[in-house]
Amino acid sequence: MPVRLNPDSLRPLKILLISVTIAILAGCASTTQITTAPARIEVKETAPVPMTPSQMEAAVRLRAQSQLGLKAPEQQDIWERIRQGFSMPDLVNDRVKSRETWYASRPDYMLRMTERSRPYLFHIVEELERRQMPTELALLPFVESAFNPQAVSSAKAAGMWQFMPATGRTFDLKQNLFMDERRDVLESTRAALDYLQKLYGMFDDWHLALAAYNWGEGNVGRAIARNKARGKPTDYDSLTMPEETRYYVPKLQALKNIIANPEVYSAELPEIKNHPYFKSVSIERDIDVNLATRLAGISTEDFKALNPSLKHPVILAAGTPQILLPWDNADTFVRNLDQHANRKLASWTAWVAPRNMKVEDVAKEVGMQAGDLRQANNIPPRMLVRAGSTLVVLRKGELDNDVSEHLAETAQLSLMPEVALRKIIVRARKGDTLTRLAARHGVSTSNLAAWNNMNAGARLSSGQRLTLYAPYRAAKKAPTRSSTRVASTSKSRNKRKK
Repeated sequence: MPVRLNPDSLRPLKILLISVTIAILAGCASTTQITTAPARIEVKETAPVPMTPSQMEAAVRLRAQSQLGLKAPEQQDIWERIRQGFSMPDLVNDRVKSRETWYASRPDYMLRMTERSRPYLFHIVEELERRQMPTELALLPFVESAFNPQAVSSAKAAGMWQFMPATGRTFDLKQNLFMDERRDVLESTRAALDYLQKLYGMFDDWHLALAAYNWGEGNVGRAIARNKARGKPTDYDSLTMPEETRYYVPKLQALKNIIANPEVYSAELPEIKNHPYFKSVSIERDIDVNLATRLAGISTEDFKALNPSLKHPVILAAGTPQILLPWDNADTFVRNLDQHANRKLASWTAWVAPRNMKVEDVAKEVGMQAGDLRQANNIPPRMLVRAGSTLVVLRKGELDNDVSEHLAETAQLSLMPEVALRKIIVRARKGDTLTRLAARHGVSTSNLAAWNNMNAGARLSSGQRLTLYAPYRAAKKAPTRSSTRVASTSKSRNKRKK
């Protein structure tokens, strides 16, 4: 039964709502934004992203409820929370309709992709709301990587937010032998939202900011300048841009429309509760991944889904001071780890090559089988380890120690061919696979994959450039005068016979 309230009793609430509105408006005028991320605190002087009327209304309502001691209605579903934060202008054109049809006609793909987002969506939405950014941006990894943190493009962009190596370094994403933070859930999200905020500050338009995220800020800036010089509009739809960028925002808009009204598109969204999926746990000693998963009671697959930046079977406390574990397993891990306080946690450590060495020689020096050493460090056949390279080796004897912070942060592995090889750049043809391309050039598929940092089953696009190494061919000897004379005489005799 609905409760009837006396109008006079609502007067204090109205006064409070007005007061809270003034306070929020005053807060929005501040130009200092503090961006926090694990192990980093960064202060930026940036203009805040303006709140929409609906966001302002929601903020006022929640602040008033808090002041009155009233409990806000709990949002049970993350999708509804995302819908309530939509604030970008809608893009309406035929490309959006085309992408709507494309996604709606692939329900299995949509369900698989949205299910894959389960571990990450809550954290991303939390970060967006904390920064007062549109929650449509939580859908961007669907466009970038189908929410696969292990995704690597043909152009070497990596992670769910698809950072190129140079752009990742610009936004302080570490890339070394032990980790690639372009794949890290927390760090890549922090970097992506930093970048998007920067782009929005440059263009004052979310569609143009997204175009710049895909195409590059310099390219978008030049496209705007060209249109200005010709007296043309400078909005997203009016710029001349590559086809991929032309469809970039329409893809996001199509996903937004489907998430907003899944029933209209006969789309099935998995139930994802509005609750943290993972918890951060501190690591103070090096520990094997296999042991960490056993102590947490989870599979290696689930561990890698939350910690995709780790490259080796050992977690280095100096380089990875925290790991992410499913919410209910984090406490289990801490309890079980306490019981291992006096036991050995890691069976792997790092070793630096003092000179150029064959893998077999390294294996003898560190007490391992050459095959095991190759596998642990992903070293292709017939390659030398360069001096100064770091390798992951078994802990034994003098090598029974945790890895130092300097080595954990700077370690790199550099290889060189055992024999004199020449570097060749080749282009893939339409329909090529690594196996077909390797066979055409007389090299193994495994070597070709290793030389290009790819999986053996990776897809190739037509015209994609790949590197391979082939032995130098001995130069053909020029024929001597005597051999030339003999050849000429033979030809003359043959002519006479004819």
